[in-house]
Amino acid sequence: MANSFSKEERVAFEDILEGFNDALVLSRNVSIYNTDGSMMERTNNVIYRPQPYIAQSFDGMDQTSNFTAYTQLSVPATLGFQKSVPFILDALELRDALQEGRLGDAAKQKLASDINISIMNVAAAQGSLVVTVNTAAGDYDDVALCDSIMNEQGVQAFDRYLALSSRDYNGIAGNIAGGTGGASVSRSFAGTKSNTAFERSFVGMVAGFETYKLDYANRIAAATGADPTMSTLVGASNFYVPTATSTATTGETQNVDNRFQTITVSSTTNLPAGTAIEISGVEAVHHITKQGTGFSKTFRVVSVTNATTCVITPPIISAQGGTDAELQYQNCIVTANATATINRLNTVAAPINCFWQKDALEILPGRYAVPSDAGVAVMRASTDQGIELVMQKQYDVNTMKTKYRLDTLYGVVNKQPEMSGILLFNQT
Repeated sequence: MANSFSKEERVAFEDILEGFNDALVLSRNVSIYNTDGSMMERTNNVIYRPQPYIAQSFDGMDQTSNFTAYTQLSVPATLGFQKSVPFILDALELRDALQEGRLGDAAKQKLASDINISIMNVAAAQGSLVVTVNTAAGDYDDVALCDSIMNEQGVQAFDRYLALSSRDYNGIAGNIAGGTGGASVSRSFAGTKSNTAFERSFVGMVAGFETYKLDYANRIAAATGADPTMSTLVGASNFYVPTATSTATTGETQNVDNRFQTITVSSTTNLPAGTAIEISGVEAVHHITKQGTGFSKTFRVVSVTNATTCVITPPIISAQGGTDAELQYQNCIVTANATATINRLNTVAAPINCFWQKDALEILPGRYAVPSDAGVAVMRASTDQGIELVMQKQYDVNTMKTKYRLDTLYGVVNKQPEMSGILLFNQT
């Protein structure tokens, strides 16, 4: 059959898939949601994924006035990543079978890296739990701060992950290995943990987080200029009321993305996208008990709309509007102030270390409907996570060149920014 794959090429593809699967380290540590191809095509590759309910409880036997409808929030997830690695081999290059193998190895490495980077980009941009440390990485207490902020706000205490830049990861490994000097403290561990940290710079589980070392890491810029202000008075309407759907003037109903809120501030000049902030008088609460934590609620600037408005995550759900939906999803307590200071937390440029609970981040594997009888040879297979890899081959008799391409289609969504965050070191 024209353009069919040889037995050697099929074996090579299986090796590529195996290596591709092994390289998908981060995708193993997020949730997976498999979509239906026909449905996604009809919805422009967008599907709304539900956020968890938060229940309320009341005292007493008579609950007559407490029967209210629960607001189910959801977030849009999109099959928005189409990654491809194309290459050409001519009839002379194909004499060396290793050429094809080396290019296949490079392709799988790049595609796996693309998926990992997509996950990290979403986590780094939208993780709203912000932990800052004013020294370099090197102590158990640094990671324990991430554990604390999650516990205080009611995030599940299992399936937690922390991805660190190489320098920050190695700083913690040095502490485990028993280094002394600076902030390091000599430690003694049973078994081989110290030896492994010394010999392989391996950290493993720390403070409830499974840790991973990144050979790349997003960076956050240093905040410059003066801190802006905003009004947290009820009249300023800088609070958010969650709603499941909205109705257009023409009567259509559509879902609402409740992860973001537009706020009005004195100036957005010093609030570029990505900025980590806390607002004076805005205290974080435990999402289930609604008790104050005693610590400021942290937010991220997602985008800047104009000179005085910007979009943040999560929204300020302070129950100032008094609705049932606010009471259900309340995430902070506000001490109202007409000129509350917006304190920027990223005072020094630094790598962004991401941490998250598994259910916060989700990857959506997609599928291409590539015809197998259109003159192009096609092979496809899926990884353990359901991520499909498609390999195609086509020969051009005019040039004696063979075209190859490897493709994958997927989406990444941060369903709950309040279950993911960033850890920044050297913030003086």
